[in-house]
Amino acid sequence: QVQLVESGGGLVQAGGSLRLSCAASGRTFSSDAMGWFRQAPGKEREFVATITWSGTRTYYATSAKGRFTISRDNAKNTVYLEMNSLKPEDTAVYYCAATSTARREPAIRYREAEYGYWGQGTQVTVSS
Repeated sequence: QVQLVESGGGLVQAGGSLRLSCAASGRTFSSDAMGWFRQAPGKEREFVATITWSGTRTYYATSAKGRFTISRDNAKNTVYLEMNSLKPEDTAVYYCAATSTARREPAIRYREAEYGYWGQGTQVTVSS
């Protein structure tokens, strides 16, 4: 059974930092893109960041650029999201996702429909 399990969420004050982790099991994702999305209360889920299978290319939503860093460790089948200078508007459930093609594609994937595997999410709350 393939699972993506997020961890590292919590409550933090504005200006603080958190590091989210997403550990995959049941299948290796070393040939897939992985990404982070988030859903705030009452809003649609939105793209946050993505990283190619090799880790050489990353892409961020405008809201995350300069503050968040996505990285991966293929040996651990894990992807990370380092979040700095957090703002109250970053409050959301953060989801990890992985594509399912295993094709080592260089393309950037930022659409939900491009991802075949999803985690259950981890809550991030930023207080003002």
